Amino acid sequence: MRDWNEPVRYPDPAVRVLDPRFRKYVLGSAAVERLYVGCRWAEGPVWFGDGRYLLWSDIPNDRILRWDEITGQVAEFRKPADNANGNTRDRQGRLITCEHGARRVTRTEHDGTVTVLMDSFDGKRLNAPNDVVVHLDGGVWFTDPGYGIHVNYEGHRAPFELPERTYRLDPATGEATVVEETLVKPNGLAFSPDFGTIYIVDTGASHKRGHPRTISAFDVVEGTRLANGRIFCDMGKGGSDGIRVDIDGNVWSAAGWGGEGFDGVHVFAPDGAKIGEIHLPEAVSNVCFGGVKRNRLFMTASQSLYSLYVETQGAPYG
Repeated sequence: MRDWNEPVRYPDPAVRVLDPRFRKYVLGSAAVERLYVGCRWAEGPVWFGDGRYLLWSDIPNDRILRWDEITGQVAEFRKPADNANGNTRDRQGRLITCEHGARRVTRTEHDGTVTVLMDSFDGKRLNAPNDVVVHLDGGVWFTDPGYGIHVNYEGHRAPFELPERTYRLDPATGEATVVEETLVKPNGLAFSPDFGTIYIVDTGASHKRGHPRTISAFDVVEGTRLANGRIFCDMGKGGSDGIRVDIDGNVWSAAGWGGEGFDGVHVFAPDGAKIGEIHLPEAVSNVCFGGVKRNRLFMTASQSLYSLYVETQGAPYG
């Protein structure tokens, strides 16, 4: 077990190269850093380069936290936060948030006011929106697996009114469409650098029930619908959650529930082969790229926030 108060001998043994393709992304003089501990279930990291800070959700504590890159200080950005989960930014730099408590997707305007983008479909309440990304055309894509209404810990227990789905919302018109509804529990999602592919995590499947825990890939057709769904990778004994893609098309996936030696971040090449791992002492829920050069990987784990400098950059709007 690492003592986070002591220095780490380089290269960091927590970073494992499984395929030569991953080696070029590993910095020999960079180590995993724990930036904060004190959450109950940390989620939804999003980077604000214009302010040099990171926001992330602490769902059971009903708050969004803010880590300042310059000072290293952490403060509450919003509390209560309607059990906020996934976060991203739109093309105008505004915060887009999935809220378990209010069962909606919101946009925080530049003046701090909150606009409800979507809270229902076909006259029925959304389940509990989970994670969200924004397409190059401004469309807001989000998953709605309903974890916030399963129990009271991360929201408010309630019956499902809609199936578990992935939606696309046009914020200009307010029109929403169902883009995917075959996955058991659609969760994390991310676009490829050219926006021609979207990756969606399924956290509802289980090897114990004969169904692998997978990340699926779909072709994005005309920016509004999906085709050619296929399994991108199998997470094996554990599972994925949030994902992000770098400029080379590699998928950086949160990994958890597999125990020591599995939990952390798993990195997959565009062909679906696992090429690297970052081991952490907690299940990881989500990741994002940030820092001045977008080459710092931020990782929200069960109770903590971690980071690692890598020799790649996150894909814009991914």
